[in-house]
Amino acid sequence: MAGKAVKSVAKAVGEYQYPWQEKLVKYKDELSKGAWGYWELGAWKPLGISARHRARLRKEVVLAGQDWPYDPARKEMRTKQKGHKCDRISAEKRAKTAELMQKMPEMLADYRKRKWERKMKAEEDAARKSLQE
Repeated sequence: MAGKAVKSVAKAVGEYQYPWQEKLVKYKDELSKGAWGYWELGAWKPLGISARHRARLRKEVVLAGQDWPYDPARKEMRTKQKGHKCDRISAEKRAKTAELMQKMPEMLADYRKRKWERKMKAEEDAARKSLQE
């Protein structure tokens, strides 16, 4: 007798379908307010459906192949690299140094030219000043 009762209970449990369509219609307004709750008149209001029941409803809807539009938008993944900054940028520094060393003769020539022009201008100013006196 007990075996029949266990079999009938197991059969009933196996055939039971969670009424997700009715629950979705019932809680549609609550679910659209947010994933965890919402602010109303300066006070935080939790949803009318618990997180456990919301998760079960979501699971049933997704298992049925339907779309679940009530999840919050995902944030962008962090792209910050791990490790020490000095280890990451040392190769970039070496490459930049090599590039600047290629330009070094040109940079030195420009520096010498500017220095010579400044010296010539100073001499001209000194000569003009001595003529005015």
